[in-house]
Amino acid sequence: MPSDELESRLRDWLAHDLTEIAQSTMPFGKYGPDHFPPRGIPLYDLPLEYLQWFARKGFPKSRLGDLLRILHQLKADGCDEVFDEFRRRRGGRTDLRGH
Repeated sequence: MPSDELESRLRDWLAHDLTEIAQSTMPFGKYGPDHFPPRGIPLYDLPLEYLQWFARKGFPKSRLGDLLRILHQLKADGCDEVFDEFRRRRGGRTDLRGH
């Protein structure tokens, strides 16, 4: 496969993953709907420490786990600003204090 085609495919996959992360919320746990009604917080607003806990204990074996793993890597690499546009559209970062 030519490198231009490979780069194009990788860009498409990454764009798809980022879009899915932007549209998904945490369905369970400390940042899920029970604590942050009605749907839980957006995945991209999960704290790095929470994602590191999953990295140590194991990510869910599902598409959610794949997205959390990608998100963990991005945040650990200092790329959290990738999600600033999504936050701006939602009115800002999710307030996690007091929960």
